Amino acid sequence: MMNRRPLILVTNDDGFQAKGIASLAEAMRDLGDVVVFAPDTHRSGMSSAITTAQPLRAWKYKEEEGYTVYVCNGTPSDCVKLALNEFMDRKPDLLVSGINHGSNAGISVIYSGTVGAAIEGCVFDVPSIAFSLCDFTPDADFSVTMEVARKLSKKVLEEGLPKGVCLNVNVPTGDVQGVKVTTQTQGKWVNEYHRAKDGGGRDVFWMTGNFENWEEENENNDEWALANGYAAVVPVKIDMTAYDFIPRMKKWVL
Repeated sequence: MMNRRPLILVTNDDGFQAKGIASLAEAMRDLGDVVVFAPDTHRSGMSSAITTAQPLRAWKYKEEEGYTVYVCNGTPSDCVKLALNEFMDRKPDLLVSGINHGSNAGISVIYSGTVGAAIEGCVFDVPSIAFSLCDFTPDADFSVTMEVARKLSKKVLEEGLPKGVCLNVNVPTGDVQGVKVTTQTQGKWVNEYHRAKDGGGRDVFWMTGNFENWEEENENNDEWALANGYAAVVPVKIDMTAYDFIPRMKKWVL
């Protein structure tokens, strides 16, 4: 048992047929045995959503030595929960999510199904990493991100992660100058909807918008790193308690 290969769970929010997850699974095969457990279709923007009003289904799509693929009709978090509770014979040594088609930097971390899956792995005390490439095209070049994922995953397998902490990794397009540990950029999405008309002349609203960066000069955040050619790694905590506010709040008269 001491010589067994690491077991790595791979998931995403773009669906099991996305090029990003195929690239990530390929990058992980050098490091251990891989189980892919991914949504049957696009599930972006799901955050940590779980399915409660209908049954989940999952089926084996492919199996070969050291590599198995399952497909599930649920969300990214559903995939992680179901894989760990019902399908895997032991807890994985690592969970990786992605490679997402598009950035999950800044405030996008709270909406992302890619990051939601990593957070779910973190809940199960599995070292977990979310990977995203700042390129939304279906046929994006993931080769550089694969190398970043391989190196960082190897390090996490060796060193582990603190309890309750996972990693949100975003990689810019083009040449990457290096890897930078950063904070989450403070900002928000604005002009988020485009109003249009359907065939009956009724209003419909399409998600759009642009990111309003509140700290463009901060060289320690993820958006600055990406804009300057660095892959950005943000340690993310699942404990959302605002500890610094507790002493002040205790003085309230309730």
